[in-house]
Amino acid sequence: MLSRIDLRGRSLGTAELRRTLPRGAADVDSVVDTVRPVVEAVREHGAGAALDHGEKFDSVRPASVRVPADVIARAAEELDPDIRAALAEAIRRARIVHSAQRRSDSVTEVAPGGFVTEKWVPVERVGLYVPGGKAVYPSSVIMNVVPAQVAGVGSLVVSSPPQADFGGWPHPTILAACSLLGVDEVWAVGGAQAVALLAYGGEDTDGEALEPVDMVTGPGNVYVTAAKRLCRSVVGIDSEAGPTEIAVLADETADPVHVAYDLISQAEHDPNAASVLVTDSETFADAVDREIEARYDVTLNSERVREALEGPQSGIVLVDDIDAGLKVVDAYAAEHLEVQTRDSAADAARVRNAGAVFVGAYSPVPLGDYAAGSNHVLPTSGTARHSSGLSVQTFLRGIHVVDYDQAALKEIAPTVVALADAERLPAHGEAVRARFEDLAAGRDER
Repeated sequence: MLSRIDLRGRSLGTAELRRTLPRGAADVDSVVDTVRPVVEAVREHGAGAALDHGEKFDSVRPASVRVPADVIARAAEELDPDIRAALAEAIRRARIVHSAQRRSDSVTEVAPGGFVTEKWVPVERVGLYVPGGKAVYPSSVIMNVVPAQVAGVGSLVVSSPPQADFGGWPHPTILAACSLLGVDEVWAVGGAQAVALLAYGGEDTDGEALEPVDMVTGPGNVYVTAAKRLCRSVVGIDSEAGPTEIAVLADETADPVHVAYDLISQAEHDPNAASVLVTDSETFADAVDREIEARYDVTLNSERVREALEGPQSGIVLVDDIDAGLKVVDAYAAEHLEVQTRDSAADAARVRNAGAVFVGAYSPVPLGDYAAGSNHVLPTSGTARHSSGLSVQTFLRGIHVVDYDQAALKEIAPTVVALADAERLPAHGEAVRARFEDLAAGRDER
């Protein structure tokens, strides 16, 4: 099913590899002009415009933007006990991992009497978007909410599309996950209009204020991504997420059945999802392809899987050896990278570019999607070369606090003046000198 790229016997540079490797990407530019009127309408007319567009796109209009407390409570009460237990365990593990990420303030004495403190301050209010299209994503509630809470964000609102099957409110499992996490503000708005409403705020149908946020995080479709791009001058965003992707670096010691299922698992997210196998064994590649062909059609989302696996964004890349394979996966910079080789731990330690790395046969990507404790909101489309996934740091701002006494400033003053003069910004130097010299007298004499 998977197309092949044979790089054996070829030594390609990074630029050539980026052009050669299969890649899925959302064409955000193509929908910006479609999304712009939606964003502008919500900016000008608030919640009414958001509900109007939601009714147009989702064929449902909730009675209010904010989901009533009793609806959230009922969703939690009626949640299947097994799902409740699974969500609780996933939350517990996520809290363990993310709690270890919290940064401490640092104080540095640069010179006697001269101190610089870096303090970490959480974003005040955050909007967390949870998609609701082809699947239900309570796991995305966890992945967004937990790091924000650990960071100390003061105010959280989760926004998720209304569902016609559930009275115009978001899916009950989404609401139940919010309840388990202690989130009591949930908006029944999806798509680009949700991002715009989070950015600009408005007034609900009962006249209650819908306060805008300072930052919007969470994955979504290309329209959500385009809205993030249009609103990023007003609010911060985590990233412009593209279709999900998995790369597997494997040799002949890996189990082809395991690898086949792992590639299938990400393909069921979206027809544009990317599943890429990088291997130095043609025999193993053949085996994986056979197993995919034999197994994909028993899944619930088999047509979606087939479309993704047969798309140009997916494929098998043949390389001479694992060293060459590591060069390939670093150039690809996958959102999710599995390493299943003879020495998985050592090879994984050499990886430089990936959103998350999954080591060995018993660390599959679905573990990270749900309950490893790691975060599944990760950089896509090669942006793992320079960006990180969602974490506590996403919601923290580093602020430098400068505290110099008189002696410390006087000691460094000549340096400041010299640099100010070099940059032809003499007033900068004068602002320092004025604290130690009578500059007014000097100007009178001139």
